Amino acid sequence: MNDMTLREVCENTGASRRAVQGYESAGLVTPTGKNDRGHLIYNQLMQERIRKIKLYQDLGFSIKEIVEIIEAPPHILKPALESRLEGLQSEATHTQTKIKTIKELISEL
Repeated sequence: MNDMTLREVCENTGASRRAVQGYESAGLVTPTGKNDRGHLIYNQLMQERIRKIKLYQDLGFSIKEIVEIIEAPPHILKPALESRLEGLQSEATHTQTKIKTIKELISEL
């Protein structure tokens, strides 16, 4: 994988330009240079880091939480992931209850 511009990184990772800029503001990523046109570029390491940050965001972690876990050793990362899993399982249970209620309301019509 080669160095990529911000636009290319966004296209390849699914992260928005604003998201990557937010990652930069939080100190999570740093452009690794500029190309001959003056566009910011990101090396493979930063591209993978952006993918990882986006994954954590998609799982529901906040930027503040990601700052704490992005480079955390397994004994810190594992409990954070387990806690998020519990939260998602609870949300899923609540969603299933709502679905059941809606189905019951529909059947009563």
